[in-house]
Amino acid sequence: MRRIVILTGAGMSAESGISTFRSSDGLWENHRVEDVASPEGWEKDPELVLEFYNQRRKQLYEVEPNAAHKALAKLESGFTVNVITQNVDNLHERAGSSQVLHLHGELSKARSTVDPEYIIDLDHWELKYGDKCPKGGQLRPHIVWFGEEVPAMEEAVELVAMADILMVIGTSLQVYPAAGLLYYANSETKKYLIDPNATPAYNVENLTIIKDTAVNGLIPLVKELISK
Repeated sequence: MRRIVILTGAGMSAESGISTFRSSDGLWENHRVEDVASPEGWEKDPELVLEFYNQRRKQLYEVEPNAAHKALAKLESGFTVNVITQNVDNLHERAGSSQVLHLHGELSKARSTVDPEYIIDLDHWELKYGDKCPKGGQLRPHIVWFGEEVPAMEEAVELVAMADILMVIGTSLQVYPAAGLLYYANSETKKYLIDPNATPAYNVENLTIIKDTAVNGLIPLVKELISK
Protein backbone atom coordinates (compact mmCIF):
# COMPACT_ATOMS: atom_id res chain seq x y z
CA MET A 1 0.00 0.00 0.00
CA ARG A 2 1.34 3.42 -0.94
CA ARG A 3 2.31 5.75 1.90
CA ILE A 4 1.09 9.34 2.21
CA VAL A 5 2.95 11.50 4.71
CA ILE A 6 1.35 14.79 5.71
CA LEU A 7 2.99 17.73 7.49
CA THR A 8 0.48 20.15 8.97
CA GLY A 9 0.88 23.57 10.56
CA ALA A 10 -1.26 26.23 12.20
CA GLY A 11 -3.30 26.87 9.06
CA MET A 12 -4.71 23.36 9.33
CA SER A 13 -6.46 24.13 12.61
CA ALA A 14 -7.22 27.81 11.98
CA GLU A 15 -10.47 26.91 10.22
CA SER A 16 -11.61 25.14 13.38
CA GLY A 17 -11.20 28.40 15.27
CA ILE A 18 -7.86 27.57 16.90
CA SER A 19 -5.76 30.68 17.35
CA THR A 20 -2.44 30.66 15.52
CA PHE A 21 -1.03 32.26 18.70
CA ARG A 22 1.55 34.59 17.19
CA SER A 23 0.13 37.87 15.92
CA SER A 24 1.72 40.41 13.59
CA ASP A 25 3.33 42.21 16.52
CA GLY A 26 5.03 39.01 17.68
CA LEU A 27 2.80 38.51 20.71
CA TRP A 28 0.93 35.34 21.67
CA GLU A 29 -2.43 36.27 23.20
CA ASN A 30 -0.87 39.54 24.45
CA HIS A 31 2.15 37.76 25.94
CA ARG A 32 5.72 37.86 24.74
CA VAL A 33 6.66 34.51 23.24
CA GLU A 34 9.68 34.32 25.55
CA ASP A 35 7.43 34.63 28.61
CA VAL A 36 5.10 31.72 27.81
CA ALA A 37 6.98 29.44 25.44
CA SER A 38 10.55 29.14 26.67
CA PRO A 39 12.39 27.41 29.55
CA GLU A 40 13.38 30.87 30.79
CA GLY A 41 9.75 31.98 30.92
CA TRP A 42 8.87 28.85 32.87
CA GLU A 43 11.64 29.47 35.40
CA LYS A 44 10.60 33.10 35.78
CA ASP A 45 6.84 32.64 36.21
CA PRO A 46 5.51 29.07 36.00
CA GLU A 47 2.03 30.11 37.09
CA LEU A 48 1.75 32.51 34.14
CA VAL A 49 2.86 29.76 31.77
CA LEU A 50 0.41 27.26 33.26
CA GLU A 51 -2.47 29.72 32.95
CA PHE A 52 -1.54 30.54 29.35
CA TYR A 53 -1.75 26.88 28.35
CA ASN A 54 -4.84 26.32 30.49
CA GLN A 55 -6.61 28.89 28.35
CA ARG A 56 -5.35 27.25 25.14
CA ARG A 57 -6.50 23.87 26.46
CA LYS A 58 -9.90 25.24 27.40
CA GLN A 59 -10.28 26.57 23.86
CA LEU A 60 -9.50 23.11 22.52
CA TYR A 61 -12.53 21.69 24.33
CA GLU A 62 -14.70 24.25 22.53
CA VAL A 63 -13.74 23.49 18.90
CA GLU A 64 -14.19 20.59 16.50
CA PRO A 65 -12.13 19.07 13.69
CA ASN A 66 -12.82 20.77 10.38
CA ALA A 67 -13.46 19.25 6.96
CA ALA A 68 -9.73 19.16 6.15
CA HIS A 69 -8.96 17.08 9.26
CA LYS A 70 -11.74 14.68 8.30
CA ALA A 71 -10.58 14.48 4.69
CA LEU A 72 -7.10 13.38 5.78
CA ALA A 73 -8.63 10.64 7.93
CA LYS A 74 -10.51 9.32 4.88
CA LEU A 75 -7.21 8.72 3.08
CA GLU A 76 -6.60 5.78 5.41
CA SER A 77 -9.16 3.80 3.40
CA GLY A 78 -6.69 3.47 0.54
CA PHE A 79 -3.26 4.44 1.79
CA THR A 80 -0.88 4.04 4.69
CA VAL A 81 -1.11 7.53 6.20
CA ASN A 82 1.25 9.24 8.63
CA VAL A 83 0.40 12.71 9.90
CA ILE A 84 3.27 14.82 11.22
CA THR A 85 1.94 17.96 12.84
CA GLN A 86 3.44 21.10 14.26
CA ASN A 87 0.13 21.69 16.03
CA VAL A 88 -0.33 20.85 19.70
CA ASP A 89 -4.09 20.29 19.44
CA ASN A 90 -5.69 16.84 19.10
CA LEU A 91 -7.96 17.61 16.15
CA HIS A 92 -6.29 15.10 13.83
CA GLU A 93 -6.95 12.30 16.31
CA ARG A 94 -10.51 13.45 16.93
CA ALA A 95 -11.15 13.44 13.17
CA GLY A 96 -10.06 9.81 12.93
CA SER A 97 -6.39 9.86 11.91
CA SER A 98 -4.72 6.88 13.57
CA GLN A 99 -1.02 7.66 13.07
CA VAL A 100 -0.20 11.18 14.30
CA LEU A 101 3.26 12.38 15.30
CA HIS A 102 3.34 15.65 17.23
CA LEU A 103 6.58 17.55 16.68
CA HIS A 104 5.91 20.28 19.22
CA GLY A 105 4.12 18.33 21.92
CA GLU A 106 0.48 17.91 22.88
CA LEU A 107 -1.75 20.36 24.69
CA SER A 108 -3.83 17.56 26.19
CA LYS A 109 -0.84 16.08 28.01
CA ALA A 110 1.46 17.08 30.87
CA ARG A 111 4.91 15.92 31.82
CA SER A 112 7.18 15.96 34.84
CA THR A 113 9.96 18.50 35.26
CA VAL A 114 12.17 15.88 36.94
CA ASP A 115 11.25 12.65 35.18
CA PRO A 116 11.28 12.92 31.34
CA GLU A 117 9.56 9.53 31.04
CA TYR A 118 6.53 10.65 33.05
CA ILE A 119 3.94 11.93 30.54
CA ILE A 120 0.22 11.79 31.29
CA ASP A 121 -3.05 12.54 29.55
CA LEU A 122 -5.03 15.35 31.16
CA ASP A 123 -8.68 14.51 31.68
CA HIS A 124 -9.50 18.15 32.38
CA TRP A 125 -8.35 21.46 30.93
CA GLU A 126 -6.66 22.93 34.00
CA LEU A 127 -3.08 22.20 35.14
CA LYS A 128 -2.20 23.92 38.42
CA TYR A 129 0.96 24.97 40.18
CA GLY A 130 1.45 22.28 42.81
CA ASP A 131 0.31 19.42 40.58
CA LYS A 132 3.23 17.00 40.81
CA CYS A 133 4.46 13.68 39.50
CA PRO A 134 5.09 10.68 41.80
CA LYS A 135 8.73 11.80 42.17
CA GLY A 136 7.65 15.20 43.44
CA GLY A 137 8.38 17.24 40.32
CA GLN A 138 5.99 19.96 39.15
CA LEU A 139 3.97 19.01 36.09
CA ARG A 140 4.43 21.25 33.06
CA PRO A 141 2.71 21.41 29.69
CA HIS A 142 3.90 18.67 27.33
CA ILE A 143 5.00 21.30 24.84
CA VAL A 144 8.30 21.76 23.05
CA TRP A 145 9.29 25.34 23.83
CA PHE A 146 11.65 27.58 21.90
CA GLY A 147 15.21 26.57 22.67
CA GLU A 148 14.29 22.96 23.44
CA GLU A 149 15.09 19.93 21.31
CA VAL A 150 12.40 18.37 19.12
CA PRO A 151 12.51 14.70 20.21
CA ALA A 152 10.25 13.48 17.39
CA MET A 153 12.31 15.04 14.62
CA GLU A 154 14.33 11.92 13.79
CA GLU A 155 11.18 9.82 13.39
CA ALA A 156 9.63 12.56 11.23
CA VAL A 157 12.64 12.56 8.91
CA GLU A 158 12.40 8.78 8.51
CA LEU A 159 8.70 8.97 7.66
CA VAL A 160 9.18 11.70 5.05
CA ALA A 161 11.96 9.69 3.42
CA MET A 162 9.54 6.75 3.03
CA ALA A 163 6.71 8.79 1.50
CA ASP A 164 5.28 8.00 -1.92
CA ILE A 165 3.22 11.19 -1.65
CA LEU A 166 4.03 14.13 0.63
CA MET A 167 1.56 16.85 1.57
CA VAL A 168 2.50 20.03 3.42
CA ILE A 169 -0.61 21.86 4.62
CA GLY A 170 -1.18 25.14 6.42
CA THR A 171 2.39 26.02 7.24
CA SER A 172 4.62 28.81 5.99
CA LEU A 173 7.67 26.56 6.42
CA GLN A 174 9.38 29.22 8.51
CA VAL A 175 9.82 27.35 11.80
CA TYR A 176 12.82 25.05 11.89
CA PRO A 177 13.63 22.22 12.17
CA ALA A 178 10.16 21.27 10.89
CA ALA A 179 10.51 23.55 7.86
CA GLY A 180 13.38 21.42 6.59
CA LEU A 181 11.36 18.20 6.42
CA LEU A 182 10.30 18.85 2.84
CA TYR A 183 13.89 18.35 1.71
CA TYR A 184 14.14 14.81 3.09
CA ALA A 185 11.62 13.45 0.59
CA ASN A 186 12.91 11.50 -2.40
CA SER A 187 13.12 13.46 -5.65
CA GLU A 188 10.54 11.17 -7.29
CA THR A 189 8.04 11.61 -4.45
CA LYS A 190 4.98 13.61 -5.52
CA LYS A 191 4.71 16.66 -3.27
CA TYR A 192 1.89 19.10 -2.58
CA LEU A 193 2.17 22.39 -0.69
CA ILE A 194 -1.22 23.79 0.33
CA ASP A 195 -1.20 27.24 1.93
CA PRO A 196 -2.72 30.63 1.00
CA ASN A 197 0.70 32.25 1.32
CA ALA A 198 2.66 29.50 -0.42
CA THR A 199 5.53 30.71 -2.58
CA PRO A 200 7.25 28.88 -5.45
CA ALA A 201 10.69 29.76 -4.06
CA TYR A 202 11.46 26.17 -3.08
CA ASN A 203 14.15 24.14 -4.82
CA VAL A 204 12.10 20.96 -4.61
CA GLU A 205 11.34 18.52 -7.42
CA ASN A 206 7.81 17.26 -8.18
CA LEU A 207 6.21 20.03 -6.11
CA THR A 208 2.69 21.25 -6.80
CA ILE A 209 1.72 24.45 -5.02
CA ILE A 210 -1.93 25.07 -4.16
CA LYS A 211 -2.44 28.61 -2.88
CA ASP A 212 -5.60 28.04 -0.86
CA THR A 213 -6.81 27.25 2.63
CA ALA A 214 -6.51 23.76 4.08
CA VAL A 215 -10.21 22.98 3.54
CA ASN A 216 -10.52 24.42 0.03
CA GLY A 217 -7.18 23.10 -1.18
CA LEU A 218 -7.24 19.68 0.40
CA ILE A 219 -10.73 18.30 -0.18
CA PRO A 220 -10.50 18.17 -4.02
CA LEU A 221 -7.02 16.65 -3.77
CA VAL A 222 -8.18 13.91 -1.40
CA LYS A 223 -11.11 13.06 -3.68
CA GLU A 224 -8.71 12.84 -6.63
CA LEU A 225 -6.28 10.56 -4.78
CA ILE A 226 -8.99 8.24 -3.46
CA SER A 227 -10.57 7.88 -6.90
CA LYS A 228 -7.32 6.75 -8.56
